[in-house]
Amino acid sequence: MFRGDERFDRDANTVRKTLAFNLPIQKKKDGTYKVKSNTTLFTCLTSDFFIEEADEWRDEVWRMIKERSDCHFFIITKRINRFMQCIPSDWEDGYDNVSIACTIEDQIQANLRFPLFNQYPIKHKLIICEPILERIDLSKYLNDSIEEIIVGGESGPNARECNYDWVLDLKSQANSFKIDFTFKQTGANFVKNNKIFKIERKDQINQAKKANINHTYKDAAYRNKETL
Repeated sequence: MFRGDERFDRDANTVRKTLAFNLPIQKKKDGTYKVKSNTTLFTCLTSDFFIEEADEWRDEVWRMIKERSDCHFFIITKRINRFMQCIPSDWEDGYDNVSIACTIEDQIQANLRFPLFNQYPIKHKLIICEPILERIDLSKYLNDSIEEIIVGGESGPNARECNYDWVLDLKSQANSFKIDFTFKQTGANFVKNNKIFKIERKDQINQAKKANINHTYKDAAYRNKETL
């Protein structure tokens, strides 16, 4: 995020609406939506949907999400502690077309965020351990409500190491609970068999795929749709 904003001479610490803010409800001249039905839209990939500075706009987003019930919205957050104060009044047990992915990068954050995440009313729950920074034990928190665990290493010139043993350990935990598992990317400094491999950004996703360790039990809701 910071590297990207630096390239375009933007302040990464400023929260702002993008030009695509209302893209889900934009229409063509013929009155049809620009975004097709059965599309998954990933929100705030360079920020956080529940960040405090976006409180004034969030109700607009919930209205768009309700209007486009034919699309699926994928929300990633490390601010799961703000979830209950940020949801709409008619949320009840969750919207069918919303997945909430809680990010957990180390054991401390697992212990802080997962108990909250487990108690909240969300229909589609995922865990994202990216970047994974150490071995993480999620076993005492996992349950049938979690659809998928996604794991990835850190990119960039100052990336911290991603150890393959940590990845395999999480895969085993996911498998024990029949939870979908995806090894998304190796990161720039990938450790396997006690050797450090320097992997270029363009190769990190492909190298993770070559590991061939992903598995699917539940087929998370967002996967059945065309992504944007």
